Amino acid sequence: MTETKPLILCAPEPRSLDLIFTPEALAELHARYDLREVDGERLGDLGDATLAAARYVLGQPPISSDVLARMTSLRAVLNVESNLIDNMPYEEVFARGIHVLTTGAVFALPVAEIALGFALDLARGISAADADFQRGNEQWGGDGNAASRLLSGAEVGIIGFGDLGRALNRLLAGFRCKVKVFDPWLPPSILRDHQVAPATLDEVLGTSDFVFVMAAVTAENRAFLGADEFAKMRPGAAFLLLSRADVVDFDALMASVASGHIVAASDVFPQEPLPADHPVRRLRGFLRSAHRAGALDVAFKQMGDMVLEDMALMDRELPPLRCKRAERETARRMRSRPVDRN
Repeated sequence: MTETKPLILCAPEPRSLDLIFTPEALAELHARYDLREVDGERLGDLGDATLAAARYVLGQPPISSDVLARMTSLRAVLNVESNLIDNMPYEEVFARGIHVLTTGAVFALPVAEIALGFALDLARGISAADADFQRGNEQWGGDGNAASRLLSGAEVGIIGFGDLGRALNRLLAGFRCKVKVFDPWLPPSILRDHQVAPATLDEVLGTSDFVFVMAAVTAENRAFLGADEFAKMRPGAAFLLLSRADVVDFDALMASVASGHIVAASDVFPQEPLPADHPVRRLRGFLRSAHRAGALDVAFKQMGDMVLEDMALMDRELPPLRCKRAERETARRMRSRPVDRN
């Protein structure tokens, strides 16, 4: 008699199975599991038998208490978008021992690398000098370095020390930077274990040549970086936003750059795509990137590998180890907007 394969309900939007799995990994997925692609917004319309049989949900579609109660075999929700979403009764999920897992760690190194690139660009005026060259306004030799500085040995501040912040800190090691970190969710001993100095937000802002923002949006920190915070930064310091735009008062950020007080770079914006007439597009001293820092195919494919390995562990009644587990105390506090494109 043919053994019934475990059922996975697949709603990975905005990702797709072809995006996050290599052909070999996708073949393995099909060989091990029964895959059912579903409309995530209509999970409750599935029959009781289908919901009761589902062992995993790939994606994080809305799951009501009623639907969750019908999913009697559910072991894990595997979020492949990377932002925890407030669309399920987390307390009930955790009470039943169901894992909520995210694959966002795959983006840490790509984001850290582009953050380093932004910092070097702002420090040495690379893209600005190229634009001047194209217009025939280039300045040769030392004349083109009036505002240049070294990243090596610089005072660096990191706001948020999760996967992104830690990956950046590893890359900065070769530059011998003096790194201070503000992260109210971490005890000082953990920061010291990573050879960074715990600091207050004011200390990070006021003593850093480069400030990297890697903090996720939570219920407590929307727009917590505003005009007062930018005013505390050193004149000419660089502000680099890599996580989510909602942690910043973006108008205040633009005003600080426009005044010449700081320079900035951002991979994220209050609206995405950004309107064609948005003033940040014309703002000198502001380096722009279209939310592409982590969106590398190699990162997407790592998601599939992580999912396969963790499901294999859970199939053996072992805890998942590759994906990041949502915590009871913080899951509902996350407020980062989900992405709607890859």
